[in-house]
Order: sequence, then C-alpha cells, then structure tokens
Amino acid sequence: MSKGDQVTERVGFVGLGIMGMPMARNLMKAGYSLVVHNRSRGKVGDLIAEGAEAANSAREAAKRSDVVITMLPGPPEVEETVTGEDGILEGASEGSLIIDMSTSSPVLAKKLALKARERDVGMLDAPVSGGDVGAIEGTLSIMAGGSEEDFERARPLFEVLGNIVVHVGEAGAGQLTKAANQIVVALVIEAVSEALVLGSKGGVAPEKIIEVLSGGLADNKVMEVKREKLLSHDFEPGGKVAYHHKDLGIALQTAREYGVSLPVTAIVDQMFGSLIAKGRGGWDHSALLTLLEEWSGLYPHHRE
Repeated sequence: MSKGDQVTERVGFVGLGIMGMPMARNLMKAGYSLVVHNRSRGKVGDLIAEGAEAANSAREAAKRSDVVITMLPGPPEVEETVTGEDGILEGASEGSLIIDMSTSSPVLAKKLALKARERDVGMLDAPVSGGDVGAIEGTLSIMAGGSEEDFERARPLFEVLGNIVVHVGEAGAGQLTKAANQIVVALVIEAVSEALVLGSKGGVAPEKIIEVLSGGLADNKVMEVKREKLLSHDFEPGGKVAYHHKDLGIALQTAREYGVSLPVTAIVDQMFGSLIAKGRGGWDHSALLTLLEEWSGLYPHHRE
C-alpha cells in the first residue's frame, strides 16, 4: 500500500502512556490524522498542540475513526474500554477495525474478537515488545493475532510503529506470544542481575562483566537496552515492575489453563511482587537487580 493510501485511514488512539504517547506521535509524523483519548487530559493537550484532535470518550474516538488503536495497562482496562458503557464498540461503525496493542489476556482477546465480529467490526490483538525506546524510535516488535484480512489492513500502521511485524495466528495468538516474550525478558533480566551481583561481590566491575558477556553466547538485548540503568541504578521506568508482574500473572494463568509448567517464571513473578511490596512497583523492571543486591548484602545508593 502506498503512502498516499496509508493516510486515508482515520485513526483513533486510546491510551497515551509511556508507550502510547510516542506511538501516537509516530503515526502523526507518518501523516495519519489522529483522534485521541486518554484519562489524563494533559497528554491529550500535548498532542492537540501537535495536530491531533481530542475525543471525550473511547466511544467518540471510535465514532470518528476507521481504525482504533488501544494501548492500556492491562485486561480490566482493555475490556472496559472496548465493551463498557461509552466504550469503543458503542461508537464503532460496521467495517471498522480495533487494534488492541496492550499486553492483555489471550482468553480476553478471543472474547473481544467475538464481540466485535457480532457488530461487523474487525479486531486484532497486537501487543508489542521493545519498551519505551522501541516506541519512541518506531522499532517495536509487533505480534498480531486475528484474521489475515484485518492484519493486512493494519500492516501500514504497524510498519510505522515497528520494524518486526508478524501475523502469529488467530485471535488471542498475539497475546499468547507476548506472554512468551515477557517470560523470556523477565528471566533474562533476573539472570543478568545474578551475574552482575556475583561479579560485584567478588570485586569485578559490572561494566566489565557486561562488556565481556556481550561478546559471547551470553549476549542479550537486556544488556544492550538496560545497560545504563543497571550500571547507574537510575530506574526511571521504561517497562514498570508492576506491569511486568501483571504480565507474568497472565502468563502463569494461561499456563495453568494449558497445563504447562513454568517453575522459574513463578519464582521471578514472586520477586517482582517483593519489589512492589518494597514500594518499587513504579521502577523500571531492571530494578530486579536491587532485590538480588540486597539479598547478597550489597547496598548501593538505591537503599531506602
């Protein structure tokens, strides 16, 4: 589809958080007309100043759009925004498309896709990986579940937002793939943290450990993207501890439904829970390092 064709779709965007705000900006830069809605009006005001239009509700955003993208905290917010009073389905016209890019539940994704189909509205569950950096740079990895037809319609939008765009299967498959992704990210953060704490306690500088690990089989994206946070202990959030804890809860619930054993995921889930209990739920998920440091008797400047 040519650039001229891309911008014929009028896009509604609901949820302007750490991820949603830069994603909305990238769509505007690509020439899309945006109608935006968010619980916090300040963020809407910022985008209006940049050329977007405001909607007073998700319903209104849907009514004024051909495609509505949602980027919300989790399953309860997604369900309420799509099916609730003044929700997207109340305003969506026949033939329109909903793209939920939040990290949510595979079961809910299937349920919402059925409800949308009853109204002749298409729906994709298309969660993303890449964090706030990927959202800002337009380099997200996008995993979409839903019909091939809806995926192809959404592809031009996805190609603005990400550099890896994969149709992974039918409704719910996107969220199932994201659950798998979040397991790997969490366990790699935990493994890198263990390595850094072991090295630090033994007198090897963390930056040297990262430098060496980055050149071998242990190399991973976490060390590349989270390097500065891990070394500086500045845990300004990209992906929040509380959100990753929620994501692992979804993964564990899904695993129970499928009869799958996820023993190490369960342990790391509890570690995130411990961080939340310590008041660090709003920190970046790489703050898992601080828990291991404390368990090992290391107390850098993050200590309360």
